[in-house]
Amino acid sequence: MLNEIQELNKEIRSCKNCSLWESRINAVCGMGHHNSNLMLIAQAPGEMEDRDGTMFIGPSGKVLEELLQHAKIKREEIYMTNLIKCMLPKNRKPKQEEIQICSHYLEEEIRIINPGIIATLGYYSTKYIFQKYLIPFPLSREELKEVFGKLFLAANKKILPLGHPASILYNDSLRKKMIKNYKKLKIIMYDCKWYPTCPMKRFYEEGLLERKWIQNYCKGDWESCIRYQMEEKGEYHSDYLLPDGRINEKLRKKVLR
Repeated sequence: MLNEIQELNKEIRSCKNCSLWESRINAVCGMGHHNSNLMLIAQAPGEMEDRDGTMFIGPSGKVLEELLQHAKIKREEIYMTNLIKCMLPKNRKPKQEEIQICSHYLEEEIRIINPGIIATLGYYSTKYIFQKYLIPFPLSREELKEVFGKLFLAANKKILPLGHPASILYNDSLRKKMIKNYKKLKIIMYDCKWYPTCPMKRFYEEGLLERKWIQNYCKGDWESCIRYQMEEKGEYHSDYLLPDGRINEKLRKKVLR
């Protein structure tokens, strides 16, 4: 794995497949833990990253550090990369041709690292990953805000769209919401602590419950599970209460038949 990444990084640093090489100082390679189960994908390096050849060392990097601290995740635990490996002149939007050319490197990183969790930061990385895994993509940036912090499942991967840290630099009112969303990174890295004794596990193993419930909640965003919330409060809840708070009457009738 390490050798593959090193060879890939050599290609990235010497890449001249599009005109961005003419204005860059450094093509910025991905960095972090090569065996990590969590990959963060941002859009492109900024000026300081271009100058130093390192991921997230500018102002947005400081914000990312803060968000990861709130999530109780250390930077060295994860693998970080960009959709576009070169700085975009004047921080303009990436062109579709540039994405098509450069995404080859991201595809290779995903193949080599093989993360179980992909967190996309911002519009373009989210759009690319959603389209890659055939998830319907919101039509506008406004609609995109509605999926930030929500877990999606595709091709045995958990996909968590998040706002880009740089957005806080322009609008500090987003900080509270983004802290909450970034905390979900830690949540989805582990199974719910109640899963081993949860009726959902038994029903699933007996073929009475669809896999999506386990993946979305028990092994996904378990903090949003109504069963989990009631269990934590010591409140009674039926064995047939689904994670979204609905009683599954069909399941109850099957079990009691």
